[in-house]
Amino acid sequence: MFLKPDYNLENIYAINLEELKSKGIKNLLFDLDSTIMASKSGCYSAETKNWLERVKKDFFIAVVSNNKKQAYIEKVKACTDFPCVFCAHKPDTKAAEEFMQKHGLKVSETAFIGDRPLTDILCGKRLGCLTILVDSITAKTENLPTRFVRKLERITIKK
Repeated sequence: MFLKPDYNLENIYAINLEELKSKGIKNLLFDLDSTIMASKSGCYSAETKNWLERVKKDFFIAVVSNNKKQAYIEKVKACTDFPCVFCAHKPDTKAAEEFMQKHGLKVSETAFIGDRPLTDILCGKRLGCLTILVDSITAKTENLPTRFVRKLERITIKK
């Protein structure tokens, strides 16, 4: 099925970076909210900051987010030392394509990582990137309606 990600993992920390390198992946494009940052928090956890620092040693990383709230964007930019694209309108690919072209990123060397099949994974698939679906970085503390919607979304990608 078109929405089936190449990898379906518990969270970003479960990504096998060595395996990605062996497949020729050099660039990681992350969704922001619920993927590498708690939704609407505007800051990274210490665990995520440390993980991202390790990842940056071997990969070019960037954020591609649909968020369009200017105050929130400024808060994120203040604590982020890698490129970010906001107002991306995923699953539309235009913003991501322009970003990739600007930075000389090849589709064959890029993984698109996010927590939503219908936005992040569909965008990554439409771009032709390797795709990695992760559960929310705050899955253990999300409210029941949010968890229910996430389960419904994932029904579309079952084997």
